[in-house]
Amino acid sequence: MKPVELIAALVLRAVRTGMARRLLISGIAQVGLVVVGVAYLLFGALRDNPFADQMTVTVDLDESGGLLANQDVTLRGVPIGRVASVDFTDDGVRAVARIDAHARIPREGMVARVSGLSPAGEQYLNLEPAASTGPLLTDGTVIGRSDTSTPIPIWRLLENVDGLLAQTDPVQLNAVLGELGVSEQGPQKLRELLSGGQLLISTLDGVLPQTMTLLRSSRPAFRIFDEGSDGIRSIAANLGSTLAGVSAKDAGMRRLLEDTPNALATIDRVIADNSETMVQLLGNLTTVAQLSYVRVPALQQLFRDDRPPLLDGVASLMHGGGIWAIADIYPRYICDYPHPRDVPFIPNYPEPYLHTYCLNDDPGLLIRGARNAPRPPGDDTAGPPPGWDPLRRTDPTPVGPHTIPLPYGGPVMPPESEPHRQGIPWN
Repeated sequence: MKPVELIAALVLRAVRTGMARRLLISGIAQVGLVVVGVAYLLFGALRDNPFADQMTVTVDLDESGGLLANQDVTLRGVPIGRVASVDFTDDGVRAVARIDAHARIPREGMVARVSGLSPAGEQYLNLEPAASTGPLLTDGTVIGRSDTSTPIPIWRLLENVDGLLAQTDPVQLNAVLGELGVSEQGPQKLRELLSGGQLLISTLDGVLPQTMTLLRSSRPAFRIFDEGSDGIRSIAANLGSTLAGVSAKDAGMRRLLEDTPNALATIDRVIADNSETMVQLLGNLTTVAQLSYVRVPALQQLFRDDRPPLLDGVASLMHGGGIWAIADIYPRYICDYPHPRDVPFIPNYPEPYLHTYCLNDDPGLLIRGARNAPRPPGDDTAGPPPGWDPLRRTDPTPVGPHTIPLPYGGPVMPPESEPHRQGIPWN
């Protein structure tokens, strides 16, 4: 038998068998069609897969925002599950969402936002993570109210619109409408006005993050003004009294304002006449400021705040009708400097010794002395320099044109009675 005849015979036999069992085949076809339709509705239209692994995520909301059960849960707009239930709590609304367990949703910076597909409603729960890495949402995760957002309710929108309309002056609005319709260019003017408003709104939308940051940053400043309202009222009252006093001295204030330019001109001339000296003085003050800056710790130890003032100490001595003091007769060891003593009655003021260091290393001596004062890093002036001369004196005081001479008074003393300095006559 040829292949064509064989195929034709098989087809003919199948047709005869089908005709003989047409009721059974029709029933099987109907059942298959129903199964395919149910599968399409379940997996395609309803997106409900009973065999898929799901996890439960709880979202706490201040208000439902129109969210209902069986509405979509999306990840940045892509459906990943459905809302299982929406229930009331003591202080808000709790929505339970069942989402695909295989969805990798970062928890850090998560914002659960109730959004609508259209103004008519069709709300859904959209999950918007701020990062692409980090800890993931797991079964039983709870998203708090601080990480959720709901649309503005209709009642609040109507209230805001009512407040806006209440601020609109009908007379001015009628004047604007009348001005727009006084000529043939009225529609064009309205079109330009709307275009300008659209440009303004688009410009504000472009700087929306900066505007929100400015508003958030200004909130603490305005809160300070709100908390200090009583102080501001007191300042205003005191300022009113001050200005009233100034008003009473109007004549004196006018005279002060009239004399001030002359005084300022005099000060300007003084500064101009002494500009070179002022520049040199400022340069010297710069050096002093630099030296003082690196020695701030030493100055802080010199002027300590934890010790009572000297006047308070002196006042504490006088009480009970007398002066009270405590004397300690215990002899204390003092540092003896290796310098010969000068004659105290020499009138020509000899220069002081340059190096005045205590040679005793006992830490009990000079606790508040110069060698224990805080010094800048690298400063080694707490001790004498290498190879120092204990008898070296400072440079002589410069003699200027206005220096007053201090000669020895009285008759000339005989040579044998003249004072000596380190074994050398003074003159």
